[in-house]
Amino acid sequence: MRDDKRKVVLIGTGMVGMSYAYALLNQSLCDELVLIDIDKKKAWGEAMDLNHGLAFSPANMNIYAGEYEDCHDADIVVICAGVAQKPGETRLALLKRNLAVFESIIGPVKKSGFHGIFLVATNPVDILTRVVCTLSGFDPSHVIGTGTALDTARLRYQLGRYFKVDPRNMHAYVMGEHGDSEFVPWSQALLATKPVLEIFKERPEQFDSQNLKSIEEEVRTAAYRIIEAKRATYYGIGMAMARITKAIFGDENSILTISAMLRGEYGVHGVFAGVPCVVGRGGAVRVLTLALSKEEEERFQESCAVLDTGYHEMEIEKNNTVLAGKK
Repeated sequence: MRDDKRKVVLIGTGMVGMSYAYALLNQSLCDELVLIDIDKKKAWGEAMDLNHGLAFSPANMNIYAGEYEDCHDADIVVICAGVAQKPGETRLALLKRNLAVFESIIGPVKKSGFHGIFLVATNPVDILTRVVCTLSGFDPSHVIGTGTALDTARLRYQLGRYFKVDPRNMHAYVMGEHGDSEFVPWSQALLATKPVLEIFKERPEQFDSQNLKSIEEEVRTAAYRIIEAKRATYYGIGMAMARITKAIFGDENSILTISAMLRGEYGVHGVFAGVPCVVGRGGAVRVLTLALSKEEEERFQESCAVLDTGYHEMEIEKNNTVLAGKK
């Protein structure tokens, strides 16, 4: 990855992609931003719209609509392309519809000579991040997904409201699938440096531990309720992607709950799932292994099993489709 210019190629100029691009512009997170979309006219229009805001921005960015060839010297290729989640539809149900989209993307990106970091946001993000790793043949540390970064932000927001403190002073994570099997390891949740579970034990008259279940459910179902209300979620995930990008370009080694490949951590191998991870110029530098309780480790393994099953069912269905086509 070059140090002289920060170049991002964004594939997919829907609401998620453009929320991310808008965050990049306002936070001056890159020097060159290329927009690619199957609808080339839309990509051109979005680039022009962003360019017209440069005079009011701290950024001095080169923004334009491009082609896959532009990926050759990019530092990060961000994938937001795909079909949107329908009201009531699970993220895993999206998999079959988005697989074909990804197969049409990864080949041209590889052909360009790209050798940077893939950042995947399209749902189901954990499985599709694994798909990108498989199709690209890249080192798994250079293929990351947004994972449970947004879920973790939602959790800290809810905990901040509950305890009436700044969410940035809440330290807690959502782990596993970015979806229905995700969970909160409450044994690791802190208010500043004080364990949340200890606060509940000390002040039962003020804090009801049952509220933790409500908060976890609120976080898990947040996307469904937003989609029902406004058809899509995009601002939060756009900000989460911008935060990951900042950590990469700044070589921050920040702890973010991205979707990264597990290589034996928590007893899981080969699965991409949302875990606290050190993120820097090398992408997913390393997975941070937390001291989970036995029950929490089992919940994490169950969530990873859901993701692994979804990935292999996709492979089986794909192979069956290929065989049927040869008859």
